[in-house]
Amino acid sequence: MIVLVTGVGVPTARSFVRAVRNSGRSSLQGFRFIGVDCNQLSYGLYDRSLFDAGYLVPRADHQDYWAQINRIIEAENFSMAVVLPEQEVLVWAENKDKLIRKVITHLPEPALASALIDKYRLHVELSHSDLVPAFIQVDPQNYDYQKIVEKVGENFWIRGTVGSSGFGSLQIGSSTVLDNWIAINSTIEQFIATEFLPGRNLACKLLYFDGQMKRSVCAERVHYIMAKVAPSGITGNTSFGRMLNFPELVEIAEDTMGSITAKIGVKPHGIFTLDFKEDQTGRPKLTEINVRHVAFNSSLAAGGANLPADTLE
Repeated sequence: MIVLVTGVGVPTARSFVRAVRNSGRSSLQGFRFIGVDCNQLSYGLYDRSLFDAGYLVPRADHQDYWAQINRIIEAENFSMAVVLPEQEVLVWAENKDKLIRKVITHLPEPALASALIDKYRLHVELSHSDLVPAFIQVDPQNYDYQKIVEKVGENFWIRGTVGSSGFGSLQIGSSTVLDNWIAINSTIEQFIATEFLPGRNLACKLLYFDGQMKRSVCAERVHYIMAKVAPSGITGNTSFGRMLNFPELVEIAEDTMGSITAKIGVKPHGIFTLDFKEDQTGRPKLTEINVRHVAFNSSLAAGGANLPADTLE
């Protein structure tokens, strides 16, 4: 089997392939992996210990993207694709008909992907429940600090509504800090402010096929790589974490997926990484849902939860 892997410049893609190659599963022996990325300096394009070939492609929103992907289909004859950057997940979910032949993917419905990628919309979809913290949208061109405080409290968390690796995130404690942070992050079109959650930083990965949850694993992010270089301390990649035996979190995560998919009217299908922070009472509150695998795939696989291998099987 020949598998295309997108976004190989980030740790997630390399972690995914490493987990599969180290799985020892006979069903996955002989798999070839073809890496693609839009950045010519992406490490994965040249890492032949993981990828059998690498191709430079345009950004997924570029008009020539699908033409290049189809050329790679003809050159490498891949029949399966693992799509990892979130915006690329949405592009593939919406445009698979642009492929010149059928390619096996494991992607959510476009309506679900678009709802989850936008963190404000995700919170709105779940606002009828107690699954998410108090929140409010912040328009950088027109916001009222006092209204934000009235909604989420004097000590709150802000971040961009779209983006990964803690994009635009910071703990806010005064109007001056908020004003300066918004000015620094002038390219962010919309922010979401949420009540500050002081507890553990948790993740629950759920693997769904046609509406049925097949695998789950929980973990805690304790420290982030190069955390001191980010004002928020959040850089997106975990330097130290631990797997957790946390059935209650799996139950909350399943309830969350069931609630939002029922509201949108689709069945869950794909890999979902639900991020939680505990509130002052220790109750996990949802902060975001990633519609993709995440960077510590291979670490979880080493602990016995090999979701990349499960995905391909």
